[in-house]
Amino acid sequence: MANVFGILTAIVLAIAAFVAVKNKNAYESEISNRKEAQTKLAASQDRLQTAEDNLAATNEELSKTQDQVAAYTTEEANQKTSNENLSAAIEAKKPEIASNKEKLDAVQEQVDRLGPIKGLAAKMRGILAEQEDLKESVDQSTAKLNNLIAESKAADAVVAGQKAENEYISKGESFPDMKTTIRSIYPNWGFVTLGAGNNSGVVTNSVLNVVRNGEVIAKLLVTAVESNSASASIVPDSLAEGTVLSTGDVVVPGAKDLTSASN
Repeated sequence: MANVFGILTAIVLAIAAFVAVKNKNAYESEISNRKEAQTKLAASQDRLQTAEDNLAATNEELSKTQDQVAAYTTEEANQKTSNENLSAAIEAKKPEIASNKEKLDAVQEQVDRLGPIKGLAAKMRGILAEQEDLKESVDQSTAKLNNLIAESKAADAVVAGQKAENEYISKGESFPDMKTTIRSIYPNWGFVTLGAGNNSGVVTNSVLNVVRNGEVIAKLLVTAVESNSASASIVPDSLAEGTVLSTGDVVVPGAKDLTSASN
């Protein structure tokens, strides 16, 4: 009987040990799963915070852009007024130039009528002096007129350039001559940073092409822009299959239609 109890006791202890080991393994597995879930939750919270920060930065950049557009509009109006004043000044000089030319022609006509008369030398010297004065006056007026014309053309060029920049900014397009490279890549969060900003013509919400060996390998959407740097999201499904973005890849303006770009 004692042997039977011993055997039963051993069996019970073996079963208890087996159950204990199984429960320990299940407990350790549960701890591991919980740590993994906590890690994923922390990563998701980080991405959410990054997205919120990018949204705030985009809104701030939009406000700055709107203020800049308003400033450009005011500057354009002021420049237009200045151009009108320059044009008025040019028109005002034209009668003076015409009058000086008439005086010069009249003096020349008088000289032609005098002929070889005694005592003419003194008169001629006076007439020649007056003629030189008139010629100098005409030259000065002509120089002023040319300067006014040059200033007007330069002002028109500045206004045209500002209009073009305002149009690209208002349409959410980066300047067509903009060219930069990828500075850093964050594949887990789906965005990159660029080595150029609004000083080089990068515009918030514009679409850019990533080019390698003359081929477009991906599309980017600019989310935030600073003076000399910018960040951009990688457009989903735009990255060529089997291709990985690299720092130094060339970035240029791309198509605004993301739907057609991703298809």
